[in-house]
Amino acid sequence: MYAQCPGCLTVFSVNTETLAQARGEVVCGHCDAIFDALASLCDQLPPEPFQQLPPRTLDLPPRLDLAVYRPPAELPAVAETPAPHDVLDEFADLVVAPRFARRPEKKRRWPWITACTLLLLGLAAQVAWAKRDVLIADDTAGPLLRSACATLGCQLPLVQDTSRLIMVARDVQAHPSVPGALLITTNLRNDAPFAQPYPTVSITLSDANGNRLAMRRLRPTEYLSDNAVLQAGIPPGGSAALMLEVEDPGGKAVAFEFGFE
Repeated sequence: MYAQCPGCLTVFSVNTETLAQARGEVVCGHCDAIFDALASLCDQLPPEPFQQLPPRTLDLPPRLDLAVYRPPAELPAVAETPAPHDVLDEFADLVVAPRFARRPEKKRRWPWITACTLLLLGLAAQVAWAKRDVLIADDTAGPLLRSACATLGCQLPLVQDTSRLIMVARDVQAHPSVPGALLITTNLRNDAPFAQPYPTVSITLSDANGNRLAMRRLRPTEYLSDNAVLQAGIPPGGSAALMLEVEDPGGKAVAFEFGFE
């Protein structure tokens, strides 16, 4: 197919694809004029020489009767039926509270924690008091307790550990003022790091064959009359002199055995 520029009368070869893309409006490659190619479009050129292609005039648009293809008609859209729903769903988000309903109170845990802590401290204090002798005599806990008690101005009870009472010296002789009695003097040393109460002394008299002739147990109040000395006890690392009076079983007593309770 051919089309002619109306400005410079140049004839160009065109195709339907180019005309359809540009909708008939093209640019002349010779004079750069823009023109409608459909106005001079023809299938064949007239014999040369010619000046201008015959213009194409259309009174009415042509009717197209030769149908090649017709796409199928679209089906009418069918409105979707809403799914049935329960009437109760409309009230799912509705919360009805009675007028007398109160807001939930926040649980306060600190009173329970405080009460449990006080109960545990009380239980620990009871256990410590029940085991006070063991704790005071312990080489690790004892110094800590004595230091804390010294800071607080309190006094720990006396704890007895006779295994740490050492007899340094002893002497047995006839009583100088009581006929038929013996006067026994002994010196005790406290090797414990804590003060100990005065012990109960047991004296056993035996003859040369080892037969037991007499035995006497003397409590601290029987050989000490000073209450202040009794309450203070034997200080740690200190010593105490004891004077004991017992009945003389006769000249058969040659061996003396001492024990502390």
